[in-house]
Amino acid sequence: MKTYRELLKEGEQKLQVAEIENAAGEAWYFFEDAFSISKMDYLLDQNRICLNRKQIEKYQRYINRRSSEHIPMQYLLGSQEFMGLSFRVTPDVLIPRQDTEVLVEEVLDKAEHAKSVLDMCTGSGCIILSLARYGSFERCIGTDISKEALKIAKENGKSLAPMVKFINSDLFAEVEGSYDVIVSNPPYIATEECSRLMKEVKDYEPMMALDGHEDGLYFYRRIIRDAKKYLNPGGYLFFEIGYDQGKSVPKLMEQAGFSDIRLKQDLAGLDRVVSGRYRN
Repeated sequence: MKTYRELLKEGEQKLQVAEIENAAGEAWYFFEDAFSISKMDYLLDQNRICLNRKQIEKYQRYINRRSSEHIPMQYLLGSQEFMGLSFRVTPDVLIPRQDTEVLVEEVLDKAEHAKSVLDMCTGSGCIILSLARYGSFERCIGTDISKEALKIAKENGKSLAPMVKFINSDLFAEVEGSYDVIVSNPPYIATEECSRLMKEVKDYEPMMALDGHEDGLYFYRRIIRDAKKYLNPGGYLFFEIGYDQGKSVPKLMEQAGFSDIRLKQDLAGLDRVVSGRYRN
């Protein structure tokens, strides 16, 4: 039989051989889940012999699938933290990423007096549910064309922010009313680039949530064109963008009549968020 420390190290080494980027971190998350143990308890008892065969098998199953199939850790564990909240995730939704927290924080900062918000392409619901939890919005709507994604978003909503309403809609097709804020992290990767994404992304995350068509700007054009009909006077439009879209998306907004257009960088210094107001 092996100690906790030996089992953890074996898992880490197997992930390293499989060229998993954060092998040590992922091995720990698998270990933590399989053995239901905190970091502190592990450190205090790492030389303990593990006798629970079911826990060992669960941990090794995680490690084996991650290393051999390159299934993303978040899908194996079924959850991902975002804005300090735990979100259920499956291959029906994109895995929430830390970069997108910049978008949420920008909305909370720039539109602090807004009362209504519409989140397009909501996926897991991480954006709209975080805004509902941390903002002072009275009406929160999330939309997605994927019924499967909305099932996950609704599950997350039940535990995190029951006030949020989710609608199955192709962008604005089923949307009613007007809003102080429209926010979106739409598909923005050019079709040609999708085939070159890392295996974990292209083989497991939903392609319909990634593919922004020929130049990656298809959904920005549609949302910018129609958003004006659904924004209250002076309302805000916020987008997450790709690292190379810091000129193209603001230009599309400017051409459509938006003003006060701002660009925000992420923690890596890359263009990440574009915002503007429509003073109709």
